[in-house]
Amino acid sequence: MARWRRARRGNTAAETATATVVAARRAGSLQRKLAIATAVGGLCTLVLAALVIARSFGTFMAARQNLYDVSAYRGVLDAANVLSAERGPANSVLGEAPLADSAARARLRAMRALSDAALQRLAAPPAPPFGLHSHHLPPLMVERVRERLQRARTEIDQLAARPLAERDMDAIRLAIESMFDVVDMLQPAIAWQVRELSACHEGLAAPALTGKMLGDLREYGGRIASQIMAPVAARQPMPVQSLVDATRSRGRLLELWQLAGPAYNMFGESPALEHAYADTNHQFFGQGMAMIDSLVAQGRVSGRYSMTPEELTNRYVRTLEPLERLRRVFLDEVVAHFTATRAQALRELAAACGATALILAVLGYILVFAQRSVFLPLLRARAEVIGLAEERGHPDYTAPPALVTRATEMRPLFDAIDILRRKLRERASLTAQLEHQARTDSLTGLLNRRALELVAARYPAHNSASLVLIDVDRFKQINDRHGHAAGDEVLREVATLMRALVPPDSVLARFGGEEFALLLPHGRPGEAAAQAEALRAALARGPVRMPGGKSLHVTASFGVASGHGGARHWQQLFAAADAAMYRAKAEGRNCVREAQSNAGAPAA
Repeated sequence: MARWRRARRGNTAAETATATVVAARRAGSLQRKLAIATAVGGLCTLVLAALVIARSFGTFMAARQNLYDVSAYRGVLDAANVLSAERGPANSVLGEAPLADSAARARLRAMRALSDAALQRLAAPPAPPFGLHSHHLPPLMVERVRERLQRARTEIDQLAARPLAERDMDAIRLAIESMFDVVDMLQPAIAWQVRELSACHEGLAAPALTGKMLGDLREYGGRIASQIMAPVAARQPMPVQSLVDATRSRGRLLELWQLAGPAYNMFGESPALEHAYADTNHQFFGQGMAMIDSLVAQGRVSGRYSMTPEELTNRYVRTLEPLERLRRVFLDEVVAHFTATRAQALRELAAACGATALILAVLGYILVFAQRSVFLPLLRARAEVIGLAEERGHPDYTAPPALVTRATEMRPLFDAIDILRRKLRERASLTAQLEHQARTDSLTGLLNRRALELVAARYPAHNSASLVLIDVDRFKQINDRHGHAAGDEVLREVATLMRALVPPDSVLARFGGEEFALLLPHGRPGEAAAQAEALRAALARGPVRMPGGKSLHVTASFGVASGHGGARHWQQLFAAADAAMYRAKAEGRNCVREAQSNAGAPAA
C-alpha cells in the first residue's frame, strides 16, 4: 500500500510537471502572438494617428493663417479710416483765417502724423510669424496713395495760406475733392486684399466685404459733409453740383447701411455689435443727417448758414464716431471669432496627440502586463473557475479578469467562464422569480401590500401623492352564498377591470382580503376623486361573470386622500384614505368619499 502511494505521488508529480511544461509552451506561444498583434496594432495606430494629427495640424495652421490675415486686413481698413478722418480738420482749416496756432491746424497736424504712420505700416509691414504667409499690399499701390496724399496736402496748405476773401468756392471744392481722391486711390488696394483673402479661405470673404462696407460708411458719412463744405466756407448759396453730390452720397450711405445689416448675426448674437448698430442709427442717421439736411436747406435759400466750417466739423464729427465704433466692434468680433477657432483647432490637435500617446502607452502596457501577469495565471485559474462554478470547493486563488481573445489556447478558460455564467444566470433567474413572488399577489397578479408600501416609501417626500383605498361591498356575503371560489373570481375580475382603467403612471395593488389600493403620483384631490368615481361607476355598471354562467352585481366603496409622498408621510396618507373609505361604507357604500383633513397634505 505504501509503495502504491509513493508511485501515485510520483505519477502526480510527473503529471504536474508535464502540465507545467505544456502551460509554459502555451504561454510562450501566446506571448509571441501578442507581441506580433501588438506590433501590428501599434503600426496601424501610428498610421491612423498620423492622419488625424495631420488633419488637426492643417486645421490649426489654417485657423492661425486666417487670424493673421484678418488682423493684417484690419490694418488696411484702419489706414483708410485715418485718411478719411484727416479730411475733417482740413475742412476746418479751409474755412478759417490763416492763423498758424489755431486749434484746427493743430488737429490737422496730429491727423497727418497718424496718416503717415498708417501708410508707413502698410509700406513696410513686419515679417509674418513662422509658418505663415502674408498678403501685404504691393508697395506700388501704397506709394501711389502716398504721392496723391502729398499733392492733396499741398493744395490744401496753399489754399489755407490765402486770406479768406481770396478763397473762392470752386478752389475750396477742388481742394476737398483732392482728399477724396486719396481715399479713392486706396480702394483698389483694399479690393485687391479682399480678393486675396477670399482666395485663401472662403470663410474670410464675408467678414472682409462687410468690414469694407462699414469702412465705406465712415468714408461716405464724412464725404457728404465735405461736399457741402465749400459753399459753407465761402458763405455762398448751395450750387447744383454740391446738391447732386450730396444726394448721391446719401443714397450710397443708405445702400451700404442696408447691405451691412447681416453683420448682426454673422458669428452669432453679439450685444456689443447690436448696441453699436443702434447708436449709429440714432446718432448718425438721425442727428448727423438732420444736420446736413438743415444746412442744405439753408444753402438753397441763401448763403447764410447757421454754422461755420469749424462748428460743422466739430459737431458733425461727433455723429461719425458711432460709425467708426461700429466698424471697430465688428472687426473685434471677427478677430475674436477667428481667435476662438484657432484655440479650438489647437485643442483638437493637442487631443489628437494626447490620444495617440495614450493609445501607444496602453498597447505597450498590455504587452508587458500580459507577458508578466496574465497568461500563466489564466491557465492556472481554469481549474479554479470550474471548481467554483460547480461548487466543488472553496479555492484560495482568485483569478484575474479574463482577456477576450480567439486564441485556441484560451478556449478552455472561456469554456469554464461560460459554465460559471450559466450557473449565475440560473441563480439570477431563480432570484428574480422569488422576488416576483414576494411582491406580487398570486390571486390577482397585482402588487401586494408590502410592494406598494416600498413604492410609496421611495416616492420623493417633497412631491405630492394621492391614495385611493377600495373595499368591495358585502364581500363576506358573496363568500357565504356562492363559496370562496366565486369570491376569488370576483376579486380577479375587479382587479382586471381596474387595471384597464387606471393611468399608466399609477400603482395598483391588492391591499389585503377584499381591499385594493391605488397610488397616484400627484396630490390633486379633485383628479384622484374623479378617477375613483370612474372606477366606481365602471364596477357598478357591469356584472361580474362567474365560470358557471352566473353573474353577480358587485360594488365597492372608495376612500380618497392626498398628501406628501415618502415613508414619513405614508401612515398619515393611509390613515386619511382609510378613514374616508370607512365613511363611504357608513354612508351607504358604492360611493366615493374624500378625506376631510390630512396632516400630511400640502398647503394650498
